[in-house]
Amino acid sequence: MKENYTVSRYILSRLREIGVKHLFGVPGDYVLDFLDAVIDSPIEWVGTCNELNAGYAADGYARTNGIGAAVVTYGVGGLSILNAAAGAFAEHVPLIVISGAPPAGRRESGALVHHLVSNYYLQLEIFKKVTVDATILTDPNTAPEEIDRVLGQCVSRRLPVYLEIPVDITQAPCRAPGVFPGAAPPVSDEDSLTECVSEIVEMLDNAEHPLMLAGVELLRFGLGADALRLVETAEIPFATMLSSKSVLPELHPQFAGIYQGGWSREVVRGQVESSDCLLSLGAWITDLDTGLFSMNLDHRRMVFAERGEVRIGNHYYHHIQLKDLIRTLTLAARPRSFLSSHPAEALHPRKPFVAEPSQALTASRLYECLDDFLDDGMVLLSEPGDAFCAAPEFHIEEAENFIVQNYYSSIGYCTPAALGVAMARPEKRPVVLTGDGAFQMTAQEISTLIRKRCPALIVLINNDGYLVERLLHEDGPYNDIQMWQYSRLPGVLGDGSGAVGLRVATEGELAEAMSVAAREKDRFVLIEACLRKGDCSEGLSRLGESFRRAQVKK
Repeated sequence: MKENYTVSRYILSRLREIGVKHLFGVPGDYVLDFLDAVIDSPIEWVGTCNELNAGYAADGYARTNGIGAAVVTYGVGGLSILNAAAGAFAEHVPLIVISGAPPAGRRESGALVHHLVSNYYLQLEIFKKVTVDATILTDPNTAPEEIDRVLGQCVSRRLPVYLEIPVDITQAPCRAPGVFPGAAPPVSDEDSLTECVSEIVEMLDNAEHPLMLAGVELLRFGLGADALRLVETAEIPFATMLSSKSVLPELHPQFAGIYQGGWSREVVRGQVESSDCLLSLGAWITDLDTGLFSMNLDHRRMVFAERGEVRIGNHYYHHIQLKDLIRTLTLAARPRSFLSSHPAEALHPRKPFVAEPSQALTASRLYECLDDFLDDGMVLLSEPGDAFCAAPEFHIEEAENFIVQNYYSSIGYCTPAALGVAMARPEKRPVVLTGDGAFQMTAQEISTLIRKRCPALIVLINNDGYLVERLLHEDGPYNDIQMWQYSRLPGVLGDGSGAVGLRVATEGELAEAMSVAAREKDRFVLIEACLRKGDCSEGLSRLGESFRRAQVKK
């Protein structure tokens, strides 16, 4: 018997088909009919505490699942999730935002309904600025084609999209889904690709110290395995950046380290910047990935491939997709000698943490302990601030076990993003490293982590305020925040499921807390690590010094 489809059922069928198994969001009257259809579908509804957190959760889900989606109501919900959509757009994350909307009749009459800002098309126009495609579904007869087009763009371009559904359209009948057409992926110009690869191979053959700089686009487009085949075939060392940390396994013998311009370990900086054939594949030259642009790279000796273009010296090759470049180059490259295929210095081994029980806890010792604790069954999420400044020193041994919002850098991202990671990868344990200021932005989402029985571990750095801002600029009272009793929050926001909250101030207390976290691997655990005000990682010290120096030069 032929199934009857509505616009809601059509959307949910397509979402399931492209890999969405969970929907994050907040209910509201313009979206309740759609949510009824969600509950009747195989997709699991994950209600969050607010719409911004829903967006962050869906972003974290997309980074680990390949695509993610969130549902909100109109106006107050849609504009609340906007910051998360903007972050996903900046960082190339395939996020689907679905917003309910007032009925078409109200729109046509111009009635002043609740949640309206000024006109009925304002929210759509705003989202067009931070998505690759956006539409209002106004006709059930054309809705299937519009839905397929928008979702196809999300899948193929790996960027956010926006679907707005008026409440009177959600249950309107429409045709059943056929074969999902998707969107035609960008294609490479074959002649340009052939000429480009030929020039790169010649550069590699003539180089004494080639190296690959593996960038963030390898993560976003799922090209880590392809890039690994290239470095192993060509037998050249590789480095990553903070935004692309863990795209390739860090235990690999050809791994040189994390490159951050002048903030890099000197041996890493030396090998990258002295390379006479630097393959920069999918790297973005952002301030935080380059030590506030403190890199010294010779473009005459570089292959710079990103956003569908390749630059080699003064030669520009257009319409070359990174996937095609890597795979064609792998077939054409000739292996190097053993000596030139390895880094100048192997990655320093992980240090076992041995606590001095009565010693007051410091930032450096906290990070040593956490580094020793991490294993391949965990995904580390490092919050903007001291957490992601310390992150280059962490040993992330398995690919794709690290998440950072390095470019957009919205503090508060990681706690709700951990919810998305937990839903997408239940076999992994999310570990969040966050500061007290960032945590206060989105702290309520630990209640959802507890409600959904997510065994996340949050290590909260309590150093009394916005430490990163204190180091970037002369300190002021605007960097002060209310001191919370953070370790008590699991009990306050929990449901009696045994979520654990611990407060530590010495190395001995930290070691015991981490032992508890290891034992309670199926429960939510929050460890409040109390540090001296101003204590931070070497990475944050370098950031503050570089930023202040740059401001003086202006």
